[in-house]
Amino acid sequence: MRWLPVLAALATFLLPSAIQAHEVRPAYLDLNEDRPGEFSVLWKTPMVGEMRLALNPTFSGPVEPLTPVAARGTGDAAVQTWRVRADHLRGQILRIEGLEATLTDVLVRIAFADGSTWVERLTPQRPGSLIPARPTPWNVVITYFVLGVEHILTGIDHLLFVLALLLLTRGTWRLVKTVTAFTIAHSITLGLATLGIVHVPPKPVEAVIALSIVFVAAEILHARRGQVGLAARMPWIVAFTFGLLHGFGFAGALSAVGLPEGQIPVALLFFNLGVEAGQLLFIAGVLAVVAGARRIHMTWPRWAELVPPYAIGSVAMFWLIQRVATF
Repeated sequence: MRWLPVLAALATFLLPSAIQAHEVRPAYLDLNEDRPGEFSVLWKTPMVGEMRLALNPTFSGPVEPLTPVAARGTGDAAVQTWRVRADHLRGQILRIEGLEATLTDVLVRIAFADGSTWVERLTPQRPGSLIPARPTPWNVVITYFVLGVEHILTGIDHLLFVLALLLLTRGTWRLVKTVTAFTIAHSITLGLATLGIVHVPPKPVEAVIALSIVFVAAEILHARRGQVGLAARMPWIVAFTFGLLHGFGFAGALSAVGLPEGQIPVALLFFNLGVEAGQLLFIAGVLAVVAGARRIHMTWPRWAELVPPYAIGSVAMFWLIQRVATF
């Protein structure tokens, strides 16, 4: 049990950022060339209360507005639409003014009349990019893979659930089955929800995700006290059941970003692969810390093994109350 206090330290490390369980919602810019040289524009920016982030797309070359901007709100975002004329959009530099002063990202998609599509992700560190003369499909692959990795690594609630599963699971083979079950489950619901086959309200999903963490933390405590239940004996069942809910959470994040028309299967596949890569990276990091801790000979008090489940469960209960209060 020497490694349990190490996991307690890891859980404590995650907790300062755990109160805000999700990353800042991204902005989304979509230009579609439906006539030669004419583009319909959709610009979605996150809102904080009644205020939207002061972000504005600009181009280095001539772009002429053809219609006034029509604006509407969706509760958590401001959506603006208009039309522009840009005879030579390729080769221009697209820049998001004000992005460097925020913590959000902007996903950009430009679909040209010849069937080519350019997808790029702009960040506060890189608020501008050159629109290439010939976009390649690799833009979508790289962009959505990185989005998937970053979503899981910044989604503290998902990471705490995975950490709780690691604490609950004993044995390498059980761990492999548990992680595989979680992966299969959230991949199923991520695909179904993203493709519009299944519709689930996001707020109850987020609340039940928090509840799933509370449940696993409680099962860890029961196992420490010698009350080994079904969850400890067959953790892959718990992982699969709650993994279905976590998949809906991933789908909510992906829908907030948006998917490129005509390349939805590719974007969905590589976003999911990114999520899996980030998850495996986290698990590998935890196991590496545990392996290193086993080489250190220290005597810990018996109560130290109770710190991780209590810490994880307390934060998850806070999330549960917070999310139920927003219904």
